[in-house]
Amino acid sequence: MTIRAEVPVRAVLLTAVLLGGASVPAGAQQAPLSPPPLDRGFRGVWVATVGNIDWPSEPGLSTWRQQQELRAILDRAVELNLNGVVFQVRPAGDALYESELEPWSEYLTGRMGQAPEPFWDPLAWAVREAHDRGLELHAWFNPFRARRAPDRTGIAASHVARHRPGLVVEYGEQLWMDPGQQAVRQHSRRVIMDVVLRYDIDGIHLDDYFYPYPLELAPGDTLPFPDDQSWDAYRSSGGTLDRGHWRRANIDAFVEELYAAVKVAKPWVKVGISPFGTWRPGYPLAIGGYDAYDNLYADARKWLWNGWLDYASPQLYWPIARTDLSFPILLGWWEQQNLHGRHLWPGLIPSRIGGDREGWSATEILRQIYVTRGAHRASGNIHFSMRALMVDSVAEALVSRAYTAPALVPASTWLDATPPPPPTVSVGEHGDGLAVRFAPGSEERVWLWAVQVHATDGSWTTAILPGPSASHPIPAPDDARADAVFVTAVDRYGNTSRPARADLPQ
Repeated sequence: MTIRAEVPVRAVLLTAVLLGGASVPAGAQQAPLSPPPLDRGFRGVWVATVGNIDWPSEPGLSTWRQQQELRAILDRAVELNLNGVVFQVRPAGDALYESELEPWSEYLTGRMGQAPEPFWDPLAWAVREAHDRGLELHAWFNPFRARRAPDRTGIAASHVARHRPGLVVEYGEQLWMDPGQQAVRQHSRRVIMDVVLRYDIDGIHLDDYFYPYPLELAPGDTLPFPDDQSWDAYRSSGGTLDRGHWRRANIDAFVEELYAAVKVAKPWVKVGISPFGTWRPGYPLAIGGYDAYDNLYADARKWLWNGWLDYASPQLYWPIARTDLSFPILLGWWEQQNLHGRHLWPGLIPSRIGGDREGWSATEILRQIYVTRGAHRASGNIHFSMRALMVDSVAEALVSRAYTAPALVPASTWLDATPPPPPTVSVGEHGDGLAVRFAPGSEERVWLWAVQVHATDGSWTTAILPGPSASHPIPAPDDARADAVFVTAVDRYGNTSRPARADLPQ
């Protein structure tokens, strides 16, 4: 992840500039050389496994082929100067990792409950490979969906619908875990926390499916969600909320308790949710669209207001020019709800590029990235989905115009704001050239390194390296000579040390 950026360095007095470029008077002090600020911004991508959208390309591939495809995805993320992968590991009460709580996913092996052969653990492998590339890996869960309608290859005995059938209801052709049951919420929290405790992930991620999207029977008539049993139990116990508020309270409790549990176990693991892009029609005025508050019972505004998230990624899947669902207007509204200053990384949808949807192009996605960068309380984006970014035309637009240089994930200062100490640095020979060597300034683990090399023509070359790195070759500029290198340590929360400088031999 290396890029050369032109940053002129001039130490010319203002009076000299006004006099038409006169030389600096004898004895004048040049400003000390310092590196430019490191770029910040989350550049994420969703890697969907449900329905084999992104990975694996089809169920039942060999272990070697699955690893080859996943490696290509991670390599592409590096090529595009991305810094985060949101990897779907639990599409519907199943697992794309080794679990004692839920069965292997049929999207991986072709049959639910069947382990891959030769055996491997995709999540453990993905975490290791992502970290080796300097990428964050967020594990993406669907909290309550138990079975999609088209997936009928047989339900494994270890699936919740078989070993705990009282937690599952039928909704149309789908199976769904009823969030109104405390045992359901406990089960899903236990599944997620099992991953948090056993894998070195950087975040957990929930999508917009809490209660299911209502199934339409006829225009204006939808199929009721079959939670009469849990609703009656709530009312019998003295509950006074109406059904809508009760359903929202179920999801609120799940989100709040999950956030607290993650922070007790591993405070650095970020908790993120990607709600539907509109909270309610009319918020803000002139905005229409879907009512996620009343239909999905997802009060994402409340979660932001109460600080139960480390990041929110509302799915703003509409073009800038659409007046009733305007991307910048909706982004501004979500900014206003971000009372605790958490990360706001709106979701974009490059998967619509090249289809029959009018107005969708790579330029539209680029403009949305620029709008996000101009926002006061937003600091990145997540793209749906990886398949779209594997298309060369889309990738070229991103890396040549929006993601021209590597960037650090924004720091989560509400979790920890203490910067690491500066590293120790030195310069030595490396083959036919030079390399900078660096080591942590304390026993604290360094998560990433940022290496910035200055050349005599005023240009800078920046590289972001994984924490286990201990050296980096110093690139030779085309038309100048490298004369100084600065190394910055980055901790797991995104905090940065003061850069440590080493001068190159003249």
